[in-house]
Amino acid sequence: MHKPDDNVNHEGATAETDVLELVHSVMHSYRSLQYRLLRDGPHDITHMDGKVLGYFGRHPGATQSDLSQHTGRDKAQLARLIKGLREQGLLQGEADATDKRNVRLSLTDDGRAVQRALQQQGRRLGKQAVAGLNDAERAQLASLLQRVKANLG
Repeated sequence: MHKPDDNVNHEGATAETDVLELVHSVMHSYRSLQYRLLRDGPHDITHMDGKVLGYFGRHPGATQSDLSQHTGRDKAQLARLIKGLREQGLLQGEADATDKRNVRLSLTDDGRAVQRALQQQGRRLGKQAVAGLNDAERAQLASLLQRVKANLG
């Protein structure tokens, strides 16, 4: 199903803002397609849930405080996300051996399966997104986006 372009708040748009709106639109489409795979399954995973799973997949045994420091996100928001992922059986916690107040978090088997599915879907969508672009065009697109990112950084 094709959605029409969102034209709300576009009065006075410039070529510069149009480019950023296009980048936003591309990423929205990518994320929507990436998470559709999981919405139709047993786990209702959001983009932020996926980010949390990815972090603990890369940093098994990290704490909620570690995640908060890494992301800069509000601790209460992260606590709710982690609680939901634990209730879904995707994250497990173990008390820290040296400080029982800290909980070391890691993915469960189901959490690793969800993380793998997200990564596989991301790779498929990445290939689909640049289909028809040759190596030089992909390199040019990446270079231009890096410049845009650097300009904002």
